[in-house]
Amino acid sequence: MDPLKVLLVTYSFPPAGGVGVLRAASFARYFPAEGIRLEVLTARNASTVGADPALLREIPSEVTIHRTVTLDLPFGFKKGIKKLINGKRATAGKAGELALGKPNLFKRALADLLLPDPQVTWLPVLKRVARRIIRDRAIDLVLITVPPFSCLLMVEDLRRRFPELPIVVDFRDEWLATAFDLFLFSHSRRARRVAQRIEAGAIGNATTVVAVTEGQRQQIRARYPRQSEDKFILIPNGFEPGRLQHNVSPARRCGRIVASYVGTVYTLTNPTDLVEALLQLPPEVKSQFLLRFIGHIEEPRFRSALLQLGDMVELKGFMPHREALALMNETDYVLLINHDRQNVGGKFYDYIGSGKPILGAVDPRGDARQLIEELRVGWWADIHDIGAVRNLFLDASARGKPPFPDFKPDTAKIAQYERGALAKRYAALLHSIAASARENEPARRPAERVGKGS
Repeated sequence: MDPLKVLLVTYSFPPAGGVGVLRAASFARYFPAEGIRLEVLTARNASTVGADPALLREIPSEVTIHRTVTLDLPFGFKKGIKKLINGKRATAGKAGELALGKPNLFKRALADLLLPDPQVTWLPVLKRVARRIIRDRAIDLVLITVPPFSCLLMVEDLRRRFPELPIVVDFRDEWLATAFDLFLFSHSRRARRVAQRIEAGAIGNATTVVAVTEGQRQQIRARYPRQSEDKFILIPNGFEPGRLQHNVSPARRCGRIVASYVGTVYTLTNPTDLVEALLQLPPEVKSQFLLRFIGHIEEPRFRSALLQLGDMVELKGFMPHREALALMNETDYVLLINHDRQNVGGKFYDYIGSGKPILGAVDPRGDARQLIEELRVGWWADIHDIGAVRNLFLDASARGKPPFPDFKPDTAKIAQYERGALAKRYAALLHSIAASARENEPARRPAERVGKGS
């Protein structure tokens, strides 16, 4: 059987680093063994938190990578403009809602130049090169992973030019209910209308829509009740088992209980409530803990809050993925902070694969809390309940050093989140979509394609 020819469109790809790269990198690593000939279309100069060349060395040689230039702004410069535009910085309130500053007319005009996001400047080159690859390489299926959400503008364009081509949209983050207020430059009414129009057009013209959590899948699906239920699929993120050690007796150079946080600290992982709870611990308990933060800290106020903990905290900054996991392996607990109901950070899956128990300060209504309980991978408290978070650490202090008799993770369920197994499942989905398209191609009529208003 001939391999399935798939074009993967992803803004960030190794050697770019960061959690957002890992899903696309796992597609490229595993799809060739599943009967897929993969062509990757990505930005040569993507704006990311750092570089991780080791990830590129894991990509099989049979994967073809097409790199194009984008006019997108550098990562730090974009953050500075976003801060200028939004004025008062976004904060997560006690109920998890976001309070946003109201930019003036000039700032709104500046923000609206780059709708729906700054990466829209990549779109002219992206569409032109994608069309050429689809024709020259006889592509069977296109897989577009977002964010950046401006890539969704490709879907309608490709549908017009290739009416029978299967197009899969892969949402790493839910957009309109969550990411719109967190990551975009503009929160104006116009910006929201543009976002709604773009998403509706993409969903209507996509063959299949994939989300990474059940909460995200339901949220997106609910906005389009006229679409069929089987159009919306859940395939979560995962972890690489070969990179994680399941030791429960880490080296204790400092002699303290070490809890490691891996990933970016940003609005939805705002550590302020956690810091307040830790500062209320008795001095003899505080002295038992070392909190290690490995990753980019997005705003100075988050860094300032963490530094209030004094010698309880160690800020390591961004590290390549393997180095971050190596440090995580030398820990007693992994620390999860999440104000969000819809999204589960990619770090969660590395956490469950590490065999380390989670100390989670999370939204009790969210998928993260549900997964902690379902997989039996640790203990959690309501992120908005300072007393509960304080008690979470008092219990950890009383528990002492590992091994912990009451920590009994469900290893069979956890194994379902190994990236190799998830890639096999994803590849089977793509093969099925392409086979269905081939079967239905002669009978398909233009009227069956869905427009923006569906």
